[in-house]
Amino acid sequence: MLTTIDVQKFNTLIEITNLINANTRSVNALLTRVLDSAMRLCNGDAASLLLLDKKAGALYFEVALGPKGQDVKRYTVKLGEGIAGWVAQHNKSLISNDVKNDHRHLKNVALEIDYPSNTMLAVPMRVKDECMGVIEIINKKDKKPFTDEDMEWLEIFATQAGIALTNARDVEKTLNHIQLLQDEIKVDKGYHTLIAKSPAILEKLDIIRRVAGTDSSVLILGESGVGKELFAEQIHLQSARSKAPFVRVNCAALPEGLLESELFGHVKGAFTGAVANRAGRFETANGGTIFLDEIGELPLALQSKLLRVIQERTFEKVGASVPVTVDLRILAATNRDIEAQVAKGEFRSDLYYRLNVLPLYIPPLRQRPEDIPELANFFLNKYMKETKKRYEGFALTAMEAMLSYAWPGNVRELENCVERACVIAKGEWIQTEDLFLKSAPVQQLHDAGERDLKNAVNSFKAQYIRKVLEERNWKQGEAAQAMNIQRTYLSKLIKELDIANRKETQT
Repeated sequence: MLTTIDVQKFNTLIEITNLINANTRSVNALLTRVLDSAMRLCNGDAASLLLLDKKAGALYFEVALGPKGQDVKRYTVKLGEGIAGWVAQHNKSLISNDVKNDHRHLKNVALEIDYPSNTMLAVPMRVKDECMGVIEIINKKDKKPFTDEDMEWLEIFATQAGIALTNARDVEKTLNHIQLLQDEIKVDKGYHTLIAKSPAILEKLDIIRRVAGTDSSVLILGESGVGKELFAEQIHLQSARSKAPFVRVNCAALPEGLLESELFGHVKGAFTGAVANRAGRFETANGGTIFLDEIGELPLALQSKLLRVIQERTFEKVGASVPVTVDLRILAATNRDIEAQVAKGEFRSDLYYRLNVLPLYIPPLRQRPEDIPELANFFLNKYMKETKKRYEGFALTAMEAMLSYAWPGNVRELENCVERACVIAKGEWIQTEDLFLKSAPVQQLHDAGERDLKNAVNSFKAQYIRKVLEERNWKQGEAAQAMNIQRTYLSKLIKELDIANRKETQT
C-alpha cells in the first residue's frame, strides 16, 4: 500500500480527474494525457495503452508513446499472447524487471521495431472489475527496476483511463442516438441528412455556421447533383429562423406562365382559372427562408420583381395593386455560369450582385473523394431498410471502383447507383458489377487531385482490411474469402499498406 503521498503525483491525479469530468468526448486525447502522466510519474521511457477487442480476442494499440510509438501501433496482440496479453487474460497486474528472460515477452516485436525491452510494468484497465485493456510502462529510466509503489500508482491511473473511456463511449452513444432522432425529425419535416467528411465540405459547413446568423442573401453555386439544397437547409436550420417555414422553389420546374403566380400569389379573377385568392411562395415563407433553386432559369420579366423583394421586402400579387410586405431570408442556387449569363444580358447584373452577397461554391464529388465511402454506406443503410435486404457492405473492389469513378451526376448519381445495387445484388457484399460502372468515366484530375484520390483510396483500403482481419482474428484466408479476393492479393495489400500484424504466428 502507498504509505506516503507524493505531492507531484497527487496533483497530477487531480488534474487528470478534472480533465475527465470537464471533457469526455475527446477520448484519445484524454487517454494520451493519462498515459503520458503515468509514464512520467513512473519514470518510464515508453508507454502503451491497448484496448481489448473481445470479439476478435485481441488487443490493439490505442495510444503508444516513446521512441517507437508509431511503429508499435502497427501490431495487434492476441489475448494471452505477450505480457500485455497475459495481463488482459488474467486481469492481473504484472512487474517484469527481467523482460529478456520472461517467457511471456514477444521478442520478435522488439526485434522488428528495434527497441529492446529490459523492464516492464503492465496493469489491466478495468471497468466494473472487467478488463477493457492494458496500460504498460517500458524501461524505467536509469536502469532501475519497477516497484510495487509504481504498480499501485499505475493502477490508479488505469482506473482513471477506464473512467474516461466509459464516459466517452456513453457520451458517443447518447450523441449518436440524439443525432438519429434529429435526423428522423428532419426527414419528417422534409429535411435531409448531410454527410460530410472531406476537408472541402467541412470548410463549407464552417462558413455556413458563420453566415447562418445573418439575414444576408446567399448564392449557392455548383454542378447539378452536388446537394445545393442540403446546404440551403443547413443555413436555415442553423439560423434564428429555424422554427419558421423553409419554402423551396425550383424555378426550372414551373412553367413560365405560372411562375409569377406561384412565387407571388394572385387574387380572385386575376386570370382565367383564378377562382380564389391564393398566397404565393414568398408569402408562405414569411418569417422564415425561401430557397430559389435554379435561379438562372428565372425569366428576365420576373427578375425585376424579385429584385424589389430583396431590396424592399414588398411585392404585389398578380392582379392586385396593394403591396404585400414580408420578412424573410432569400437563398438561391444555380448550376449555370451565372456570370456568363450576366455578360450576355440573360440575367440582371443588379439582381446578381444582390443575391451574391455571400457566395458559397459546393465542389463536385470527384474533388472530395473522402466523402464517397461515407455517402455510399449511408445510402446503403437507407436502401437496405427500404428494400428489406441485408448486405455486409461494399466489397473492396466495389469501393475502389466508386472512388475511381468521376461521378458526373455527383451525389445524386451515387445515390441512384447504390439504390440500384441494393436492389439487384445477390451476395452478402455489394460487388463491382452490381454498380454498373464498368464503362463509366474515371477520374481525370491534376497531379494534386490524383494524390488526394490515391490517399483516399488507400485510407479506405487500410481501414476496411484491418476491420475484416480483426473480425476474423487476423486469419488472412478467412478475411480474403469474406472480401471476395484472392489470399495472395490480400497479402500484397497488407504489405503495401503497412497494416499487417506481422507476427509469424498469423496466417
